[in-house]
Amino acid sequence: MSNIRKPNVVGLGEVLWDVFPSGAHFGGAPANFACHAASLGAAGYIVSAVGIDSLGTQVFEEFRLREVHTEYLQKNQFHATGTVDVILDPLGQASYHFAKDSAWDNLHWTDSLAVLAQRCDAVCFGSLAQRSELARTTIYRFLATTKHDCLRVFDVNLRQDFYNLEVLDESLKVATLLKLNDDELPIVAKLLGASESSYQKVLPWLSEKYNLQCIALTRGASGSVIFANGTFDEQVGRDVKVVDTVGAGDAFTAALVVGITNHKPITEAHQLASELAAFVCTQQGATPYVAHKPILRFESL
Repeated sequence: MSNIRKPNVVGLGEVLWDVFPSGAHFGGAPANFACHAASLGAAGYIVSAVGIDSLGTQVFEEFRLREVHTEYLQKNQFHATGTVDVILDPLGQASYHFAKDSAWDNLHWTDSLAVLAQRCDAVCFGSLAQRSELARTTIYRFLATTKHDCLRVFDVNLRQDFYNLEVLDESLKVATLLKLNDDELPIVAKLLGASESSYQKVLPWLSEKYNLQCIALTRGASGSVIFANGTFDEQVGRDVKVVDTVGAGDAFTAALVVGITNHKPITEAHQLASELAAFVCTQQGATPYVAHKPILRFESL
């Protein structure tokens, strides 16, 4: 709608293929985030790298179908497009095993990234893409170049052993919004030295320690919680038939970010985030939007 400004929203980090027993699906948390942001009406951009291979070619096509800008998606002739083996338990919960030294591990800085950083309204990054020193340096340089009022979203996204205290602490120092889930909460709390483990205690503690504008905690079937402006906002879990949970958290983050950048009340943005995440759980793959209109938009609320 004309009264909703189109924010520039950037997914910064890994692009890869989620390899399920049934086949490969396009993914990667920053990629999923950018796709869902675009589906909600934002100008979605991806900053990452792929190999000069068939999977890399397919990545560009997947982004084209989802109307995500790819002019900052680098092509690397020496490293393959990333993949991750995804194993689902009987409840549809996923575990992951990542290929080593992929193209996205070799994301490098360019002058054009500085231009994008200066005009983006929100950027989402995580801990996984920081497993490479080169990519981590590029990520932090991008974040440092953003405008003062840019929403810098740290999606914790703990995977295997690709995180530590330094990564969490340094990421939170540059973030303005934190997204994590209830499995990650006790790990983050322990590493950062919180004296409590309940979200009622940890979220306000994190907010004060790192001067965060907003913290979003997803809790699976139990719903979600947002802590902002000193208060909690809660959404109950949606009763849906779960196919798999891959990408649900990224959809949640994208909806929340698009809402905030369009100056929507937290409660309204939170509601859409919850609804979109629930829908993604009913679909296979992380970004179930291919060449059709988005199912949920802010103007429909």
